[in-house]
Amino acid sequence: MPITSAKGRSADSDRVPAAADTTEPIMLELVDEDGRTIGTAEKLSAHIAPGRLHRAFSVFLFDDAGRLLLQRRALEKYHSPGVWSNTCCGHPYPAEPPFVAAARRTGEELGLAPALMREAGTVRYNHPDPASGLVEQEYNHLFVGTVAALPDPDPSEIAETAFVTPAELDALREKYPFSAWFMTVLDAARPAIREVTGDAAGW
Repeated sequence: MPITSAKGRSADSDRVPAAADTTEPIMLELVDEDGRTIGTAEKLSAHIAPGRLHRAFSVFLFDDAGRLLLQRRALEKYHSPGVWSNTCCGHPYPAEPPFVAAARRTGEELGLAPALMREAGTVRYNHPDPASGLVEQEYNHLFVGTVAALPDPDPSEIAETAFVTPAELDALREKYPFSAWFMTVLDAARPAIREVTGDAAGW
């Protein structure tokens, strides 16, 4: 289970904004319990307790050996810094299709494009982040696929990456913290993961 540190690139991120930062606020799409759009909200405000239900996505990419690509979130991120999580996750811009957003952010964060990516359903959850006090109230679109290239992660987003088997994932979870939503999205995506990776991969 080689773990690779991120280095060298920079891009748009959710790092703590500088005091003189004049960039436009990042807006999220608010949804009802059925996933219908009902408005928009600024990203940070949507995560302040108790949180506002908004659209999100989670991506799980696997190599040709059926190993899951994980990332450890950069320490500079204001939400869930330094924890391990799935390949990529984030939020579509308002009116941006979740599939397009998932492909876009995979490229921005990991410097690669999926060789294959397919929809894997949705899951709704409410997960507080114990470190920041922020809350994930999300209607999450799941995507599963494969990758044929090694990641070239943006260090402002990702501290490390690793390809893991199910057993290696269990060992990593015993040693290090993972994102509050990780097991919820992984379990919801497992049927599609098994279709993509095959029974021998063990997912």
